[in-house]
Amino acid sequence: MGEVLEINGPIVSIRLPSVLNGEQVRLGRLSLIGEVIAREGDQALVQVYESTEGMAPGERVEALGHPLSVELGPGLLGQIVDGVQRPLHALQAESGDYMARGIQVPALDRDTLWPFLPSETLAPGDTLTGGQILGTVQETPSILHRILVPPGFEGELLELAPPGNYRLEQAVGRARTRDGNTVKLYLYQRWPVRVPRPYGKRNDAARPLMTGQRILDTFFPLLKGGKGSVPGPFGAGKTILQHQIARWSNADIVIYVGCGERGNELVDILDSFPRLTDPYSKRPLMERTLLVANTSNMPVVAREASIYVGVTIAEYYRDQGYDVVMVADSTSRWAEALREVSGRLGQMPVEEGYPAYLASRIAAFYERAGRVETLAGNTGSVTLIGAVSPPGGDFSEPVTSHTKENVQVFWALSKELADARHYPAVDWNESFSGYVTEAARWWAQEVDADWEAARSKAMALLAEDRELSRIVNLVGPEALSSAQRWTLQAATLIREGLLQQNALDPVDSFCSPQKQYALLALMLEIHREGTRLLARGVPVQRLLAMPLLAQALRLKHTYSSDQLAELLEFGNEIRGALAPLHSEYGHSAEDPP
Repeated sequence: MGEVLEINGPIVSIRLPSVLNGEQVRLGRLSLIGEVIAREGDQALVQVYESTEGMAPGERVEALGHPLSVELGPGLLGQIVDGVQRPLHALQAESGDYMARGIQVPALDRDTLWPFLPSETLAPGDTLTGGQILGTVQETPSILHRILVPPGFEGELLELAPPGNYRLEQAVGRARTRDGNTVKLYLYQRWPVRVPRPYGKRNDAARPLMTGQRILDTFFPLLKGGKGSVPGPFGAGKTILQHQIARWSNADIVIYVGCGERGNELVDILDSFPRLTDPYSKRPLMERTLLVANTSNMPVVAREASIYVGVTIAEYYRDQGYDVVMVADSTSRWAEALREVSGRLGQMPVEEGYPAYLASRIAAFYERAGRVETLAGNTGSVTLIGAVSPPGGDFSEPVTSHTKENVQVFWALSKELADARHYPAVDWNESFSGYVTEAARWWAQEVDADWEAARSKAMALLAEDRELSRIVNLVGPEALSSAQRWTLQAATLIREGLLQQNALDPVDSFCSPQKQYALLALMLEIHREGTRLLARGVPVQRLLAMPLLAQALRLKHTYSSDQLAELLEFGNEIRGALAPLHSEYGHSAEDPP
C-alpha cells in the first residue's frame, strides 16, 4: 500500500515503491482508478480517469497489478461503454442517472449463460498456440463469436468442455504450459489497450469499404484495412457523415468512439443507433455495433484512453476473421486531452501547445489499421476513420497536418459547401485517395471495367468547372464559349445529381455500387452527346433548355438501388430526347462521334 502525496487535477503524485510504470492503481476512499505514467525513486505520477475533487494527500493507494486493459469476450456487441469500458447501462442501474465516482462494474456480464460449441478439430493432447480457435459462441443473431486462445500462449490442451451453456468465469478448457503449469481457459480474456494485438502477417488490402455514399465510394474510395480521415470545421457535417459510414458500411463489425464530442451529439447517437435496422441482415444494427461514449465534460484522461479501448476491441474481432470499421469522433479532442495532460506534467510544448510526441502518437494509432492474416490463419481487417476538427477550418494546424501524413484517404469537408446545403460537404478539390488503383480492380470485376476511366473523366470536368467558375465570377458567363458553358452544365449534373446525397431520404440515403456507376455513366453520356451536338452546330441555349437535364438531377432519389433496370432505361430517354436535334442538324443519333 502507498499514499497520495500531491494532487494537480487528474495528475496525482503518490508514494508506492513497488508500482510499475503503466500499472493501474486504486486511490483513496473514493476508489478512483488511475494509471502510472512516470516513476522517480519510490514516487510515481498517476493520471486518474475521474475527477479528483475531494481527494486529499495522505489517502491510501493500492496497486492493481495490471495496465489499463479491456475485457474481450462475448457480450461486447450491443453495448454502450464509457472511455475505460464501463458499461453505461450497468452504471445507471448501480447509481442512477448521475454517475457517482469510483463505481466499478465488470465490462462483461458475469451472469449471462453463453452457448459454447467446442472446436471439432481439437482434442486433448493437441498443441495450443495463441490465436487458435477453441470454439464458438453465438454472441448475437448476426455475429458468431470465436473463442480464442490468448496471444502468446503455447502449451498442450488437457481438456475442452463439451457443448453447453457457460458463464464467463466458468472454465471451458484446461491446458499445460511449456513450463509445466496448468492453466484454465475461459470465454473471455484481458488485453492491455496500448499494446497492439499480434497477427500472422499483413495482407494487401483488396476490397473497398462500401459506404453507400457516392462521393466516398466512387470518387475517393477507402479499402477494408485502410486509413481514412474526415477533417472539417464546426457545422460541416462530420458527425452525420460518420453516422452514414457506421450505418451503411459493408463491414462485419462497427465500433463508434465518441471521443470528447458534445453531449447532445452523443445522446442523438445513443438514442438513434438502437432503433436502426442493419441494411444487410435486416436485423437491429446494434447486433454488430459497439458504442464508446466519452463526452467533452467527462474526465480528460478517460478521453485519451477511449481511442485505445476502441481500437483494441476492433483488433480482437479482426483476430476472429471479421472486417471491422472503427469511427473515431474526434481525434482532435483526443489530441487536446494529450495536450492538457502534457501541460500538467510540465512537458515542453511545441506546435500550438501540443506535446512533442503528438505526431508519433497519431502515427501509432493509424498503424493499428490493416488487413492481416490472423494467428489462426483467417483474414481480418481493421479500418480506421478519424474525424478531425481543425479550429476555424485551418487544415494546416498540427493535428490535421500530422493526420494527413499518415492516412491514405482524406475526405476534406468544406464549410462553403455546407452553407450552400450541399451534403455530404466533401470538397472534391481538397480530398484525395491513395487507393484508386486498387479499388479500380474491384470495380472492374464487380461493376464495370470502365469505372476508372469514367471517374477520371468526371474529376476532369470538376477541375475544369473550378477554373471556368473563376472566369464567370470575374467577367460573367458571356465570356465563355458554347463548349465551356456546356462543361459547366455537365459539372452541375455531376455535383448535384451525383455528389449531393440526402442522408434523410429513404431512397437516396444509401446508393449501391451498381447504382453509383449507372448514375455516373448517365451523366457522362449526357455530356458526351451534348458535345457531339455542339460540334454539329446546335446552339448551346437549346441544350441548356432541355427538360432532360432536370430529370437527370432527380434520378438519384427517383430510383432506389433495387430499381437498376428502370434507372438504366433512362439512357433510352436520353437518346430519344436528343434524336430530334440529331435529325434537325442532318445527323443520326447512331452516327459515330
